[in-house]
Amino acid sequence: MSHTRLARISLILAAIGLNAAPAMLGMSPVYAAEAAKPAEPPKDAVRPEIYKLIDPAQTKDLLANKNYTEFKTRIDTAAAMPNVTPYEDFILNQMRVQLGQASGDHQATVKALAAMIDSGRLKPEDKLRFIDAVGGIYYSNIKDYDQAIAWFTRYGTESGDTLKQRQFIVRSYFFKDDFATAKAEALKDVAAAKKSGATPPKDELNLLGNVGIKTKDTELYLQAVEELTRYYPSEDYWFDLLNRTRGKKTYAPRLDLDIARLKALAAPSKMEPEDYAEIAELAVLGGFFTEAKIAMDKGYPGAIPNDKNKAALQKIRDSANKGAADDAKNIDKGIDSAMKSKDGVGLVNLGYNYVTLGQADKGIDLMKQGIAKGVSKNPEDAKLRLAYALAIAGKKDESLKLLETISGTDGRGDLARYWVMYQNPPKAAPAEAK
Repeated sequence: MSHTRLARISLILAAIGLNAAPAMLGMSPVYAAEAAKPAEPPKDAVRPEIYKLIDPAQTKDLLANKNYTEFKTRIDTAAAMPNVTPYEDFILNQMRVQLGQASGDHQATVKALAAMIDSGRLKPEDKLRFIDAVGGIYYSNIKDYDQAIAWFTRYGTESGDTLKQRQFIVRSYFFKDDFATAKAEALKDVAAAKKSGATPPKDELNLLGNVGIKTKDTELYLQAVEELTRYYPSEDYWFDLLNRTRGKKTYAPRLDLDIARLKALAAPSKMEPEDYAEIAELAVLGGFFTEAKIAMDKGYPGAIPNDKNKAALQKIRDSANKGAADDAKNIDKGIDSAMKSKDGVGLVNLGYNYVTLGQADKGIDLMKQGIAKGVSKNPEDAKLRLAYALAIAGKKDESLKLLETISGTDGRGDLARYWVMYQNPPKAAPAEAK
């Protein structure tokens, strides 16, 4: 919680005048006839015998000197007097709140505040602020989350504002280990926000991720990270999202290069030399030698380090360099044979090579021809690669339109969504909840 509830209570007390001295019942003449009548309880005034116990001129110093025992004794003595009026009880509870704040007795504070709330003597707006404060003490200080839920819910019911403390209600379920309810409530809030066009609260998305961790629900965790990446994009979120997508049970390893490509674009500062080596190795295997050379040059701009992986890395670099040099000279020679092939995959791959060589328009045209001819194996993969070739070439609208048609449960559908997210980041970073 980002604010101190007890500090707020002190301010509330001062703002509504509850720290002021209570009114003392005046000493007016009493005639004999009237003396015989039963005394009526005084209204909104404190009798002298009680006032002398709680006189602020004396009790203020007791609190200042941390003489809490004497302060409490005076309250208890006054409360034990016969026929304590509702107003006197209200004033004594005010003092119990002051004592609870000063001494750190949070249970005593909420008990006294609850009595003040239910006394009927607070203005409606002050009553709401006290209800809110009680919920905050239970949440932050006492950590009684059942009570926190009850008081925050009461605040929403009586104020009509069910959103103000909603996040703390959901968090309370999490902190009391009711993960099922925390998950259900958070998902409900996220769905409502998205339906209304609002940004889901970052706190609740983080909470969903934490529920996923606590319950070992990897799908829920990944869902939370995806939403965080969509609405609060950062390189950390992108890196985590893409790495964990590869860990899904239904994920197909043939998409490893596609994942790595997006990772290099969305989270460049998180990339290590070995990440670029992976791109290069996979690109060499796919015949994308220029892409492999670019990756190796980024990961290892100098000599390959002298370690156990040096030979393997050098082999990748040599293959990438040789293949890239050959492509630069002879790539056009591959067009005729690709055109003659019954399967369009050759045109798709050749076209992507042109894109990596900086000839995006020519490459995209070849990729489109290959897809139109027909790709026998995983044709949707070819559409996915065309979509991010379009994205790389700055043809956003066409890329997004194509991505909307791509599906698949093996990681391809995930990648399609991720490329949409990458091309459509929030216009401005949403403000985080305080």
